[in-house]
Amino acid sequence: MVKPAGKVTHMQEPRTAKTSVSKPKNKPPHYLLNMKSLIITGLLLSAGAAAQAGPYANVETNSGFFGSDYTGSATDVHVGYEGANWYVQGGPALLAPDNAEGEVELSGKAGGSYAINDALSVYGEVSFLTGDTNSYGTKAGLKYNF
Repeated sequence: MVKPAGKVTHMQEPRTAKTSVSKPKNKPPHYLLNMKSLIITGLLLSAGAAAQAGPYANVETNSGFFGSDYTGSATDVHVGYEGANWYVQGGPALLAPDNAEGEVELSGKAGGSYAINDALSVYGEVSFLTGDTNSYGTKAGLKYNF
């Protein structure tokens, strides 16, 4: 997948810092404390939900590495709705680049799947992330059940 420079989507590496200012080592930045609250809220909201069609909460963190160098993380705190073979979700994306101030953007994704037969299905997803320049991503594949 071609990755636009400096942006994060569902399958991309987090964007890097615009400055080289280091964070203080003795206490976590304020956005990490807010992130913990949002993650716990999302987990509590989704704890009692069964796997069925309807509204849901989804908290997902993606971290990036360049070789063995950590570049940062993006945590999506989404609310969504799913049908029998499709879903749509969106909400804040908490971006935490390594050695830089974090920021909050808006992200979302929609996708679905279609069963070709009992063992084979095809799926796809489109995603977006706002920012200085909006970024978009796609995902498609086949799933075979043994």
